[in-house]
Amino acid sequence: MTPEAFLELALSLPETALGRHQSGLDLRVVGKIFASPADRPGGTAVVKLTLEQREILCAAEPNVFRPVEGMGASRGWTRVFVANADEATAGSALRMAWRNVAPPKVRKAHAAAVEASSDGRAA
Repeated sequence: MTPEAFLELALSLPETALGRHQSGLDLRVVGKIFASPADRPGGTAVVKLTLEQREILCAAEPNVFRPVEGMGASRGWTRVFVANADEATAGSALRMAWRNVAPPKVRKAHAAAVEASSDGRAA
C-alpha cells in the first residue's frame, strides 16, 4: 500500500479530517486524533489502538505493526509500516482506531458506513 492510498482510505471514514499536532499532520474524527498519515521516516503511520488490539496485531503481523516507543507506548499507539500492509489490513487497523476514539454518538450514527467499508463497499 502507498502512503497516498493509506491517507485516502483513512479520509474515507466518516467525519474524518486532516489536522495538525505538534510538528506533523494527523487524522481526526470529530477533533480526536486516531491516526497519522504515512509521512514519517520509512513511510510509517501510527494508529491509536487499545493495548490488547496492539498486542494481537503486532503478534500476527510483525512486519506491518510495531508498538511506538516512548510516551505513546502505554496509550496503545502503534506504528504501521504502510508499504508492508495490504488494503484490508490497513483498513482494519484504521477502522479499529477510528472506533476507539470516535464519540459514542458518532460511532452509532456511522456504524453501518464503517461496517460497510469492512466489506469492501464504499463508506
